[in-house]
Amino acid sequence: MSTRIVCFGELLLRLGAPGRQLLLQSPNLEVHCGGAEANVAVSLALFGHDAAVVSTVPEGPLGAAAVGELRRHGVDVRHVGRRAGRMGLYYLVTGAIHRPSEVIYDRVGSAFALADPVVYEWDTLLAGADWLHLSGVTPALGASAAAATLQAAEAATRLGVRVSFDGNYRSKLWEAWDGQPAQRLQALLAHCDVLFASDRDIGVILGDVVQPEDPAARIAAAAARAFAAFPRLQLMASTLRTQRNVDHHALSAVLVDRAGAVHQTTVYEVIPIVDRIGTGDAFAAGVLHGLIAGQELAHALHFGLGAACLKHSIPGDFNRVGVGDVEAFVADQGFHVRR
Repeated sequence: MSTRIVCFGELLLRLGAPGRQLLLQSPNLEVHCGGAEANVAVSLALFGHDAAVVSTVPEGPLGAAAVGELRRHGVDVRHVGRRAGRMGLYYLVTGAIHRPSEVIYDRVGSAFALADPVVYEWDTLLAGADWLHLSGVTPALGASAAAATLQAAEAATRLGVRVSFDGNYRSKLWEAWDGQPAQRLQALLAHCDVLFASDRDIGVILGDVVQPEDPAARIAAAAARAFAAFPRLQLMASTLRTQRNVDHHALSAVLVDRAGAVHQTTVYEVIPIVDRIGTGDAFAAGVLHGLIAGQELAHALHFGLGAACLKHSIPGDFNRVGVGDVEAFVADQGFHVRR
């Protein structure tokens, strides 16, 4: 019997300036579908799992296109509702040399952000689910989305569904309203079994403290604080990224369990980067796949990092790779043409 994972969040359209152009430097935009939780669902579906998305999109062609794109990748979209309103958008300007990439959100007042939380009947939506995946993006969208996210987490706890949560702290979204992120995120993490977060995320949620200089030690210290604060939490995982320049990053990952065991991967040089967007979602999906498949924690972490590294090579928000592609990366099978 396959494992069912329900992902709750907003479906987005990404409008990107072509190549390394500035926004509207030429009258063209490249369009991709995405959204943090949808990205995870697509990866898990491509890894062979029963992945579903719960969301709300506007009536009309934009919402239909986003839903159709998820369906095309094998995601269950039966519980994506339609209502009057607008589509959530974001614009991407890809950086070059000394100019960093920039994301510009256009999500205020979207159909998803304004959806009444009562439209989500969580006892029904989570029926038969083994996991619920959430992220910090959704509660940052406003009071309605924040309430719906907490209700989903509470229902999962009541129904015995495991909860994974990706910190995904988005300061621009939280700053647009008086969202009290620390308070709201603490309430969510009380229901979390697996957490994808950096030491910076934990600082936002639990308050900043003096941290060790070594990056892996910072994750371990942050995880210890999170385990102390949230008794349900069992695992915390994070990528470690060193940005050598816009096109060259060094990437590794750390996973800490409640017993204090620390697992760390080797460092991979990711160069040249094709598209960084969605790489954290690819990591989360990869680790979740490893946990669901019963892999040892070290291998699940390495699988997640492999998925994240491969996503850097793929345009768009979705990580369009399968288990075999990631396992080949983990096994270091080289770059020979596959025939």
